[in-house]
Amino acid sequence: MIGNSRLHWALFVDNTLNSTWDTEHLSASDMQLLAKTNTLPLSPSSTRPIFLSSNLPITLVLASVVPTQTKLWQTYPNVRLITLNHIPIKGMYPTLGIDRALALYGAGKTYGFPILVIDVGTALTFTGVDHQQRLIGGAILPGLSLQFNSLGQNTGQLPSLKTNSITSLPQRFALNTKEAIQSGVIYTLLAGTKDFIESWLSLFPDSKIAITGGDSDLLKSYFQTYDPEISAQLISEKNLIFLGMEKILFGNG
Repeated sequence: MIGNSRLHWALFVDNTLNSTWDTEHLSASDMQLLAKTNTLPLSPSSTRPIFLSSNLPITLVLASVVPTQTKLWQTYPNVRLITLNHIPIKGMYPTLGIDRALALYGAGKTYGFPILVIDVGTALTFTGVDHQQRLIGGAILPGLSLQFNSLGQNTGQLPSLKTNSITSLPQRFALNTKEAIQSGVIYTLLAGTKDFIESWLSLFPDSKIAITGGDSDLLKSYFQTYDPEISAQLISEKNLIFLGMEKILFGNG
């Protein structure tokens, strides 16, 4: 899955999800090398990635929200592109992100319909589907990191904060600039998320709510303090997109 900030990888062995990992986006020269060797980067931790053996019969299944990266990866041998046409959700609009659609389908097939999916990544998205697998709709706003970075990059004196350093819910009324930014971004985001959840449950009281994305654990931990009742309703699953791919490719579940 080619995301806005990173490449998200999953290895399926015998039609079952085996492992997942993330890497940075690759350059055109990296892609040319991979296409020649027919390998995939297995470890993002080393300076020079360890690659799967070129002797393995690897099929690359691709979904992407970054058109320039999509074009690069379509040069890879034995590649299959997943589009909205492959996802059996009714009422999808043409510009719906493939990541949102896959996560929604994976969540619904795993936990049942109706379902609301909250993806806490570069963007924070809400996407809901009803009992008949018909898209109800959703919303998009900047994610935690994007909001922090925007203040740091577009103001003269405000610092740019990192989400992974804010491990607990900050004091609401802060007495310094750094904590004031934390409070403003986090409490506003929590209040907005709570409002969307309550609105969704007023429509579908029996719906499950799944949360995914790179900052999903962080947001759920904030909710444990901010609103424990909502936190208890959130199903955390980092691999919703790959569960969606699995259902489409292999019909598992």
